[in-house]
Amino acid sequence: MESVQATKQRFGIIGNDPKLNRAVEKSIQVAPTDISVLVTGESGVGKESIPKIIHSLSHRKHGKFIAVNCGAIPEGTIDSELFGHEKGAFTGATQTRNGYFEVANGGTIFLDEVGELPLTTQVRLLRVLENGEFIKVGSSKVQKTDVRIVAATNVNMFEAIEKGKFREDLYYRLSTVEILLPPLRERKDDIHLLFRKFASDFATKYKMPTIRLSDEAIILLEKYRWSGNIRQLRNIAEQISVLEQNRTISAASLHGYLPNIGRNLPAVVSEQKKDSDFSNEREILYKVLFDMKSDLNDLKKLTMELMQSGNTQQVQKDNEGLIEKIYSTKEEEEILFEEPEVSKTEMLQITSTPPSPSTLKEDDKYHFAEEIEEEETLSLHDKELELIKKSLERHKGKRKAAADELGISERTLYRKIKQFDL
Repeated sequence: MESVQATKQRFGIIGNDPKLNRAVEKSIQVAPTDISVLVTGESGVGKESIPKIIHSLSHRKHGKFIAVNCGAIPEGTIDSELFGHEKGAFTGATQTRNGYFEVANGGTIFLDEVGELPLTTQVRLLRVLENGEFIKVGSSKVQKTDVRIVAATNVNMFEAIEKGKFREDLYYRLSTVEILLPPLRERKDDIHLLFRKFASDFATKYKMPTIRLSDEAIILLEKYRWSGNIRQLRNIAEQISVLEQNRTISAASLHGYLPNIGRNLPAVVSEQKKDSDFSNEREILYKVLFDMKSDLNDLKKLTMELMQSGNTQQVQKDNEGLIEKIYSTKEEEEILFEEPEVSKTEMLQITSTPPSPSTLKEDDKYHFAEEIEEEETLSLHDKELELIKKSLERHKGKRKAAADELGISERTLYRKIKQFDL
């Protein structure tokens, strides 16, 4: 069996981190078998190296090795790419095409970003894993294939399973052996080694002197979070190699190439900010109260118009928008102040039965309006109780149906039932 150090040297893997060494060791151990492997890790950690190690050290090393980026293939064509299609299977299928599973027969298929596969394709892949069978798109003939599947993903598979985006049975078939590659931020001692390797490669590529980091720059490099992992480190090494005239890079120069360097620092909220937030909430509350006052004034105006006019239906028609506004505002008030709701039907009943103004003197109208409002409030209790009883009887005690008919929420109806001891 090939040693870990020899394998890393052969495949250009830089670093001595224990987790990295363990991942390479597991790759060497599973290579002679045909069990499926799932490589996990963040984007940019170098997951593509593991399938190459497994294939090269297996008995399939003389067969084909095909790498497929599942996230880069459109959902409508991924089945055709993987399993092939027959002529005329869909628009544009002018000839029969062999899929990757047929072409790679006897070899290895690397399914990168397997977590992005559509659910329908996951079902087909599960069948290949279970018995090596697949069917081309547009065909009814079952075909056999003998391939080794190595998959990789940067998705949290348990979260994807929980959300219904990935089949649990497929996950356990793919992850017979799971190999985890650590993120670069957990490999502090390897960061500078990798940077030096990349700097040397770019110096050769662009025919220029190799860049070197000062001691302060090395400390900054190792403290940086590297959310893009090795891929991000390589890109920054290339930028610096091309753009910097001075081949010794200081911490200040390096700082300019590291994006969002202060992003992960804890946020400090000042007392002024807290006071500002409280003021905003207070202003919103004042606005709601002023709107409520305006609505009450509109309701009083509507009541007076009904008192002065005998044609209540015409007044209701002319002020239908106002009644709608009062009714919708009432629902918002309940959320803020937990007051009982008044349904739209009840609102119309209140406004359609005004007291007769024939016996009122001109000077007493406004004073009498306050007395009428008090009388209506007293009689509303009995009307409300009667409406709730009738609605519950009609719907055989079903609160949701009764609440919908009354135009109130089920929670409000439940509170009314407790209040009236029904």
